[in-house]
Amino acid sequence: MPELITTRFDAASTAADVVEGVDLDGRRAIVTGASSGLGLETARALTAAGAEVTLAVCNVAAGSEVARRIASETGRRAPAVRAVDLADPASVAAFVDAWNSPLDVLVDNAGLVTSDLQRTGRGWELQFATNHLGHFALTTGLHRHLADAAAARGGSRVVVVSSTAHMRAPVDLADPHFEHGPYDPQIAYARSKSANSLFAVEATRRWRDDGVVANAVNPGGVATGLQRSFSPVQRASLAAAEAAGTFSWKTSAQGAATILVAAVSPEFAAVGGRYLDECREAHVVPDDATLAEHPHGVKRWAVDPDTARALWRLSTDLVS
Repeated sequence: MPELITTRFDAASTAADVVEGVDLDGRRAIVTGASSGLGLETARALTAAGAEVTLAVCNVAAGSEVARRIASETGRRAPAVRAVDLADPASVAAFVDAWNSPLDVLVDNAGLVTSDLQRTGRGWELQFATNHLGHFALTTGLHRHLADAAAARGGSRVVVVSSTAHMRAPVDLADPHFEHGPYDPQIAYARSKSANSLFAVEATRRWRDDGVVANAVNPGGVATGLQRSFSPVQRASLAAAEAAGTFSWKTSAQGAATILVAAVSPEFAAVGGRYLDECREAHVVPDDATLAEHPHGVKRWAVDPDTARALWRLSTDLVS
Protein backbone atom coordinates (compact mmCIF):
# COMPACT_ATOMS: atom_id res chain seq x y z
CA MET A 1 0.00 0.00 0.00
CA PRO A 2 1.41 3.44 -0.90
CA GLU A 3 1.93 5.86 1.95
CA LEU A 4 -0.78 8.44 2.50
CA ILE A 5 0.08 11.97 1.45
CA THR A 6 0.69 14.29 4.38
CA THR A 7 1.49 17.99 4.67
CA ARG A 8 2.99 20.19 7.35
CA PHE A 9 -0.51 21.36 8.29
CA ASP A 10 -2.96 19.80 10.73
CA ALA A 11 -6.37 20.18 12.36
CA ALA A 12 -5.42 23.46 14.01
CA SER A 13 -4.08 25.09 10.83
CA THR A 14 -6.01 27.89 9.18
CA ALA A 15 -6.56 28.91 5.59
CA ALA A 16 -4.15 31.81 6.11
CA ASP A 17 -1.48 29.37 7.34
CA VAL A 18 -1.79 27.29 4.18
CA VAL A 19 -1.45 30.20 1.75
CA GLU A 20 1.34 31.96 3.64
CA GLY A 21 4.19 32.43 1.19
CA VAL A 22 2.12 31.12 -1.74
CA ASP A 23 2.08 33.34 -4.85
CA LEU A 24 -1.06 33.00 -6.95
CA ASP A 25 -0.53 36.17 -8.95
CA GLY A 26 -2.20 35.81 -12.33
CA ARG A 27 -4.09 32.66 -11.35
CA ARG A 28 -7.88 32.54 -11.59
CA ALA A 29 -10.15 30.80 -9.13
CA ILE A 30 -13.87 30.25 -8.70
CA VAL A 31 -15.42 29.47 -5.31
CA THR A 32 -19.07 28.46 -5.15
CA GLY A 33 -21.12 29.35 -2.09
CA ALA A 34 -18.62 32.07 -1.24
CA SER A 35 -20.92 34.55 0.47
CA SER A 36 -20.39 33.02 3.93
CA GLY A 37 -18.67 30.34 5.97
CA LEU A 38 -16.11 28.08 4.34
CA GLY A 39 -16.55 29.65 0.91
CA LEU A 40 -15.85 33.12 2.25
CA GLU A 41 -12.74 31.95 4.11
CA THR A 42 -11.50 30.10 1.04
CA ALA A 43 -12.06 33.09 -1.22
CA ARG A 44 -10.35 35.41 1.24
CA ALA A 45 -7.26 33.20 1.44
CA LEU A 46 -7.01 32.79 -2.34
CA THR A 47 -7.39 36.54 -2.82
CA ALA A 48 -4.76 37.27 -0.17
CA ALA A 49 -2.36 35.01 -2.10
CA GLY A 50 -2.90 37.07 -5.24
CA ALA A 51 -5.47 35.03 -7.17
CA GLU A 52 -8.17 36.64 -9.27
CA VAL A 53 -11.18 35.16 -7.50
CA THR A 54 -14.78 34.92 -8.64
CA LEU A 55 -17.49 34.37 -6.05
CA ALA A 56 -20.18 32.13 -7.57
CA VAL A 57 -23.24 32.80 -5.42
CA CYS A 58 -27.02 32.72 -5.37
CA ASN A 59 -27.32 36.08 -3.65
CA VAL A 60 -25.35 38.64 -5.62
CA ALA A 61 -25.99 41.42 -3.10
CA ALA A 62 -24.53 39.31 -0.29
CA GLY A 63 -21.66 38.25 -2.52
CA SER A 64 -20.86 41.85 -3.43
CA GLU A 65 -20.68 42.80 0.24
CA VAL A 66 -18.32 39.89 0.86
CA ALA A 67 -16.17 40.95 -2.09
CA ARG A 68 -15.83 44.46 -0.65
CA ARG A 69 -14.98 42.99 2.74
CA ILE A 70 -12.31 40.71 1.28
CA ALA A 71 -10.73 43.59 -0.63
CA SER A 72 -10.63 45.72 2.51
CA GLU A 73 -9.14 42.94 4.66
CA THR A 74 -6.53 41.74 2.18
CA GLY A 75 -5.59 44.97 0.41
CA ARG A 76 -6.09 43.13 -2.86
CA ARG A 77 -8.40 43.60 -5.80
CA ALA A 78 -11.99 42.74 -4.90
CA PRO A 79 -13.21 39.38 -6.16
CA ALA A 80 -15.69 39.36 -9.03
CA VAL A 81 -19.23 38.26 -8.20
CA ARG A 82 -21.38 36.15 -10.52
CA ALA A 83 -24.77 34.59 -9.97
CA VAL A 84 -25.35 30.86 -10.11
CA ASP A 85 -28.13 28.69 -8.75
CA LEU A 86 -26.76 25.16 -8.68
CA ALA A 87 -30.25 23.67 -8.50
CA ASP A 88 -31.18 25.35 -11.79
CA PRO A 89 -29.49 23.84 -14.88
CA ALA A 90 -30.22 26.99 -16.90
CA SER A 91 -28.42 29.14 -14.34
CA VAL A 92 -25.41 26.83 -14.34
CA ALA A 93 -25.33 26.84 -18.14
CA ALA A 94 -25.46 30.65 -18.20
CA PHE A 95 -22.53 30.85 -15.79
CA VAL A 96 -20.49 28.44 -17.90
CA ASP A 97 -21.33 30.24 -21.13
CA ALA A 98 -20.22 33.58 -19.66
CA TRP A 99 -16.84 32.26 -18.52
CA ASN A 100 -14.11 32.90 -21.11
CA SER A 101 -10.76 32.66 -19.30
CA PRO A 102 -8.36 29.91 -18.26
CA LEU A 103 -9.30 28.60 -14.83
CA ASP A 104 -6.62 27.44 -12.39
CA VAL A 105 -8.69 26.49 -9.35
CA LEU A 106 -12.36 25.59 -9.01
CA VAL A 107 -13.68 25.08 -5.48
CA ASP A 108 -17.04 23.30 -5.46
CA ASN A 109 -17.99 24.39 -1.96
CA ALA A 110 -21.67 25.35 -2.00
CA GLY A 111 -24.14 22.99 -0.43
CA LEU A 112 -27.40 22.74 1.41
CA VAL A 113 -29.26 20.56 3.87
CA THR A 114 -33.02 20.16 3.91
CA SER A 115 -35.21 18.94 6.76
CA ASP A 116 -37.83 17.44 4.47
CA LEU A 117 -38.26 16.29 0.89
CA GLN A 118 -37.89 19.11 -1.60
CA ARG A 119 -37.60 18.82 -5.36
CA THR A 120 -36.35 21.02 -8.17
CA GLY A 121 -38.42 21.98 -11.18
CA ARG A 122 -37.14 18.84 -12.89
CA GLY A 123 -38.28 16.68 -10.00
CA TRP A 124 -34.77 16.07 -8.68
CA GLU A 125 -34.25 15.67 -4.94
CA LEU A 126 -32.88 19.06 -3.92
CA GLN A 127 -29.80 18.01 -1.94
CA PHE A 128 -28.50 15.67 -4.63
CA ALA A 129 -29.39 18.24 -7.30
CA THR A 130 -27.54 21.08 -5.60
CA ASN A 131 -24.66 19.40 -3.85
CA HIS A 132 -23.74 17.01 -6.66
CA LEU A 133 -25.52 17.54 -9.97
CA GLY A 134 -25.13 21.32 -9.99
CA HIS A 135 -21.42 21.07 -9.32
CA PHE A 136 -21.10 18.24 -11.83
CA ALA A 137 -22.65 20.40 -14.56
CA LEU A 138 -20.60 23.43 -13.56
CA THR A 139 -17.28 21.60 -13.43
CA THR A 140 -17.72 19.58 -16.62
CA GLY A 141 -18.89 22.76 -18.33
CA LEU A 142 -15.72 24.56 -17.24
CA HIS A 143 -13.40 21.66 -18.06
CA ARG A 144 -11.95 23.23 -21.19
CA HIS A 145 -10.99 26.34 -19.21
CA LEU A 146 -9.35 24.20 -16.54
CA ALA A 147 -7.47 22.38 -19.30
CA ASP A 148 -6.38 25.70 -20.82
CA ALA A 149 -4.93 26.82 -17.50
CA ALA A 150 -3.23 23.46 -17.03
CA ALA A 151 -1.61 23.70 -20.45
CA ALA A 152 -0.36 27.21 -19.73
CA ARG A 153 0.85 26.67 -16.18
CA GLY A 154 1.45 22.97 -15.71
CA GLY A 155 -1.75 21.99 -13.95
CA SER A 156 -5.11 23.05 -12.57
CA ARG A 157 -7.19 21.81 -9.67
CA VAL A 158 -10.76 21.07 -8.69
CA VAL A 159 -11.64 20.87 -5.00
CA VAL A 160 -14.95 19.26 -4.06
CA VAL A 161 -16.19 19.76 -0.51
CA SER A 162 -17.52 16.52 0.95
CA SER A 163 -18.22 15.59 4.58
CA THR A 164 -17.95 12.82 7.16
CA ALA A 165 -21.68 12.53 6.50
CA HIS A 166 -20.71 10.42 3.49
CA MET A 167 -20.18 7.57 5.95
CA ARG A 168 -23.94 7.29 6.51
CA ALA A 169 -24.83 6.15 3.00
CA PRO A 170 -23.45 5.41 -0.47
CA VAL A 171 -24.98 6.84 -3.62
CA ASP A 172 -28.11 5.06 -4.82
CA LEU A 173 -27.74 4.85 -8.57
CA ALA A 174 -31.12 3.13 -8.94
CA ASP A 175 -33.10 5.75 -7.00
CA PRO A 176 -31.05 8.96 -6.74
CA HIS A 177 -34.12 11.15 -6.22
CA PHE A 178 -36.06 9.05 -3.70
CA GLU A 179 -38.83 8.31 -6.15
CA HIS A 180 -39.30 4.76 -4.91
CA GLY A 181 -38.04 4.59 -1.33
CA PRO A 182 -38.86 6.47 1.89
CA TYR A 183 -37.20 9.85 2.31
CA ASP A 184 -34.67 10.61 5.02
CA PRO A 185 -32.95 14.02 4.72
CA GLN A 186 -29.84 12.80 6.52
CA ILE A 187 -29.48 9.88 4.12
CA ALA A 188 -30.07 12.22 1.18
CA TYR A 189 -27.31 14.52 2.37
CA ALA A 190 -24.99 11.56 2.96
CA ARG A 191 -25.59 10.29 -0.57
CA SER A 192 -24.76 13.69 -2.02
CA LYS A 193 -21.52 13.84 -0.05
CA SER A 194 -20.51 10.35 -1.22
CA ALA A 195 -21.26 11.58 -4.73
CA ASN A 196 -18.94 14.57 -4.21
CA SER A 197 -16.06 12.26 -3.41
CA LEU A 198 -16.81 9.90 -6.29
CA PHE A 199 -16.91 12.83 -8.69
CA ALA A 200 -13.32 13.73 -7.76
CA VAL A 201 -12.25 10.14 -8.42
CA GLU A 202 -13.70 9.96 -11.92
CA ALA A 203 -12.87 13.55 -12.91
CA THR A 204 -9.21 12.84 -12.19
CA ARG A 205 -9.29 9.60 -14.19
CA ARG A 206 -10.80 11.36 -17.19
CA TRP A 207 -8.86 14.61 -17.03
CA ARG A 208 -5.43 13.75 -15.64
CA ASP A 209 -3.91 13.75 -19.14
CA ASP A 210 -5.19 17.32 -19.52
CA GLY A 211 -3.31 18.31 -16.37
CA VAL A 212 -6.51 18.64 -14.33
CA VAL A 213 -6.80 16.87 -10.98
CA ALA A 214 -9.71 16.80 -8.53
CA ASN A 215 -9.77 16.00 -4.84
CA ALA A 216 -12.53 15.79 -2.26
CA VAL A 217 -12.10 17.32 1.18
CA ASN A 218 -13.77 17.03 4.55
CA PRO A 219 -13.53 20.43 6.27
CA GLY A 220 -14.60 18.98 9.62
CA GLY A 221 -17.25 20.21 12.01
CA VAL A 222 -17.77 23.88 11.16
CA ALA A 223 -20.78 25.91 12.27
CA THR A 224 -22.04 27.56 9.06
CA GLY A 225 -25.36 28.49 7.52
CA LEU A 226 -25.70 24.85 6.53
CA GLN A 227 -27.19 24.02 9.92
CA ARG A 228 -30.00 26.57 9.70
CA SER A 229 -32.34 24.10 8.03
CA PHE A 230 -31.71 21.22 10.42
CA SER A 231 -34.77 19.49 11.83
CA PRO A 232 -34.91 18.60 15.55
CA VAL A 233 -33.89 15.06 14.63
CA GLN A 234 -30.88 16.33 12.69
CA ARG A 235 -29.85 18.62 15.52
CA ALA A 236 -30.14 15.78 18.02
CA SER A 237 -28.01 13.54 15.80
CA LEU A 238 -25.32 16.22 15.58
CA ALA A 239 -25.37 16.76 19.34
CA ALA A 240 -25.02 13.03 19.93
CA ALA A 241 -22.03 12.82 17.60
CA GLU A 242 -20.37 15.73 19.37
CA ALA A 243 -21.03 14.17 22.77
CA ALA A 244 -19.53 10.89 21.58
CA GLY A 245 -16.35 12.68 20.54
CA THR A 246 -16.84 11.88 16.86
CA PHE A 247 -15.87 15.43 15.98
CA SER A 248 -15.03 18.73 17.58
CA TRP A 249 -16.04 22.11 16.25
CA LYS A 250 -13.61 24.10 14.13
CA THR A 251 -13.63 27.71 13.05
CA SER A 252 -14.40 28.46 9.42
CA ALA A 253 -10.75 29.41 8.93
CA GLN A 254 -9.64 26.02 10.26
CA GLY A 255 -12.21 24.17 8.17
CA ALA A 256 -11.08 25.99 5.05
CA ALA A 257 -7.48 24.94 5.63
CA THR A 258 -8.03 21.49 4.12
CA ILE A 259 -9.75 23.08 1.14
CA LEU A 260 -6.70 25.30 0.61
CA VAL A 261 -4.33 22.34 0.95
CA ALA A 262 -6.12 20.67 -1.95
CA ALA A 263 -6.17 23.93 -3.89
CA VAL A 264 -2.58 25.15 -3.52
CA SER A 265 -0.27 22.79 -1.62
CA PRO A 266 2.46 21.24 -3.78
CA GLU A 267 1.76 17.76 -2.42
CA PHE A 268 -1.50 17.67 -4.39
CA ALA A 269 -0.40 19.53 -7.51
CA ALA A 270 -0.52 16.40 -9.67
CA VAL A 271 -2.41 14.02 -7.38
CA GLY A 272 -6.16 13.56 -7.64
CA GLY A 273 -9.00 11.26 -6.78
CA ARG A 274 -8.18 11.46 -3.08
CA TYR A 275 -10.23 12.38 -0.01
CA LEU A 276 -8.51 14.82 2.35
CA ASP A 277 -9.16 15.25 6.06
CA GLU A 278 -7.29 17.40 8.58
CA CYS A 279 -4.97 18.70 5.82
CA ARG A 280 -3.80 15.26 4.68
CA GLU A 281 -5.00 12.30 2.66
CA ALA A 282 -7.46 10.18 4.64
CA HIS A 283 -7.19 6.44 5.07
CA VAL A 284 -9.78 4.25 3.35
CA VAL A 285 -11.98 2.25 5.73
CA PRO A 286 -14.41 -0.63 5.10
CA ASP A 287 -17.99 0.17 4.21
CA ASP A 288 -19.19 -1.24 7.53
CA ALA A 289 -16.81 0.94 9.58
CA THR A 290 -18.39 3.33 12.04
CA LEU A 291 -17.81 7.06 12.20
CA ALA A 292 -17.03 6.80 15.91
CA GLU A 293 -14.20 4.38 15.19
CA HIS A 294 -12.90 6.18 12.09
CA PRO A 295 -13.81 9.89 12.28
CA HIS A 296 -11.07 10.81 9.81
CA GLY A 297 -11.45 8.03 7.27
CA VAL A 298 -13.22 7.68 3.95
CA LYS A 299 -15.41 4.72 3.16
CA ARG A 300 -14.58 2.55 0.19
CA TRP A 301 -17.94 3.32 -1.39
CA ALA A 302 -16.92 6.98 -1.67
CA VAL A 303 -13.72 6.28 -3.63
CA ASP A 304 -14.69 3.16 -5.57
CA PRO A 305 -13.68 3.68 -9.23
CA ASP A 306 -16.45 1.51 -10.70
CA THR A 307 -19.14 3.38 -8.78
CA ALA A 308 -17.50 6.66 -9.75
CA ARG A 309 -17.74 5.76 -13.45
CA ALA A 310 -21.36 4.67 -13.10
CA LEU A 311 -22.26 7.89 -11.26
CA TRP A 312 -20.59 9.96 -13.98
CA ARG A 313 -22.70 8.24 -16.64
CA LEU A 314 -25.89 8.77 -14.62
CA SER A 315 -25.03 12.41 -13.95
CA THR A 316 -24.25 13.06 -17.60
CA ASP A 317 -27.61 11.61 -18.61
CA LEU A 318 -29.44 13.72 -16.04
CA VAL A 319 -27.85 17.09 -16.80
CA SER A 320 -27.76 16.68 -20.58
